Amino acid sequence: MTRHKFAIGEIVGLISRAGLSPVAAETYRVVSLLPVMDSLPQYRLRNDELGQERVSKEDNLEAVS
Repeated sequence: MTRHKFAIGEIVGLISRAGLSPVAAETYRVVSLLPVMDSLPQYRLRNDELGQERVSKEDNLEAVS
């Protein structure tokens, strides 16, 4: 069974920003864990400062310290 690497509340950054607007947020907070798709966990992310939300697979996320 595939497990999520990041926890709710953790701050993450996107590894690839291809196809995103130049004004897209740099970092996001994990707000929920979503089901596995294509063998990869997914996450719902939010940047409260800019009010942006998105969904990303785990292989496009990195921890931010």
